[in-house]
Amino acid sequence: MSDGRAVKRSGEEDGTALQSLPPLDLDTCALLLDIDGTLLELAPTPRSVIVPPDLVPTLDGLLERTSGALALVSGRSLDDIDWIFAPARYPSVGGHGAEMRLSIDSEAVATHAPPMSPDLKRRFAAIAELDSGILVEDKGYSFALHFRQAPHLETAIYDAVSRIRADLPNAPIEVLPGKAVCEIKHSGVTKATGVRELMSHKPFKGRRPVFLGDDVTDETVFAIMPDFKGMSFSVGRQARGVAGTFAGPNDVRLWLASLLHGTRPDDGSI
Repeated sequence: MSDGRAVKRSGEEDGTALQSLPPLDLDTCALLLDIDGTLLELAPTPRSVIVPPDLVPTLDGLLERTSGALALVSGRSLDDIDWIFAPARYPSVGGHGAEMRLSIDSEAVATHAPPMSPDLKRRFAAIAELDSGILVEDKGYSFALHFRQAPHLETAIYDAVSRIRADLPNAPIEVLPGKAVCEIKHSGVTKATGVRELMSHKPFKGRRPVFLGDDVTDETVFAIMPDFKGMSFSVGRQARGVAGTFAGPNDVRLWLASLLHGTRPDDGSI
């Protein structure tokens, strides 16, 4: 198990000694993992993230140990998730719940929202003309404006997005603020709606979900974990309703490796 440095219990003050997590029963749990800021450190651009060499073997091992009940839950598209972890493939909820793959062998993709209209994307893409440091990302079901390289333009970007929304009051879209990113997606589709559907299918159905996420977009999933008798952990920041907080992605990876290589207890697991 963890060496005690991985997670701070919910409600602890900064500086309090970190506590070890109790072991998980991998025969009855489902592991649901955000990617950026949770499994992987954030990078200047979405495609410049680095996958540590030991992460894929750990995920592969946990996928086998949970009988397939491990899924990545991300705002990224499924194609982008596959590109990052290639040649490995994982069950995934992509596009903030807009698409889903239930198993590594499944080619069927469940979609819950139509792609955003090209005209609307063009209007949001024009905001990038404010500065060369703004990166646009077309995810099909959503559109993102990354400003990690132009943080001083955060207010200007959100103001421009607000003006476009004001021109289209009936458009079924909503704005997701993130870490140095402004994302526009279809309303009514969230990571939580994707996770709810995922948990209605085997091998996830009937298992106790354990979700890890770092950003405000993950809070919808934090909120529904009690519905499944599950538990959630935030990464890098304290959040309401979570059981504890990991310091960063490296601690998450260490904990996942400890799950894979530790001895499963006969009782007292979660």
